[in-house]
Amino acid sequence: MASAKKGDTVKVHYTGKLDDGSVFDSSRERDEPLEFKIGEGEVIPGFEEAVEGMSAGDEKTVTIPADQAYGDYNPQLVHEVDRGQIPESIPLEVGGQLQVQGQDGRAFVVTVAEVNDDSVKLDANHPLAGKDLTFELELVSAE
Repeated sequence: MASAKKGDTVKVHYTGKLDDGSVFDSSRERDEPLEFKIGEGEVIPGFEEAVEGMSAGDEKTVTIPADQAYGDYNPQLVHEVDRGQIPESIPLEVGGQLQVQGQDGRAFVVTVAEVNDDSVKLDANHPLAGKDLTFELELVSAE
């Protein structure tokens, strides 16, 4: 049985947990495992690295440090904007997400970090930035 290597298309079942044991995502809740091609950058670097070398049927648990997952938390990605810049029709709740357009015209998601009468703090960090992630992995197939 061959080991998964760069260029292979793999199918992986996974459960992702935070340090406190809470589950943030799992393929087991869906009908199909996650499918991606190793070496294409379709998943976080640490996840891809953990799958390399596994054979179909192998299971393991790995902890991926933040710098190999969604990166360190960057306080410079938190911006305060005038409340009037956001249409009143858009509900603003702390923890809610909004899609905004960057200066380059591309859309990206921000999280509402704080709301008051005059301003809103928007956080453009990935929700898992700065967190070490533990994954329970099962390689279903590699081709």
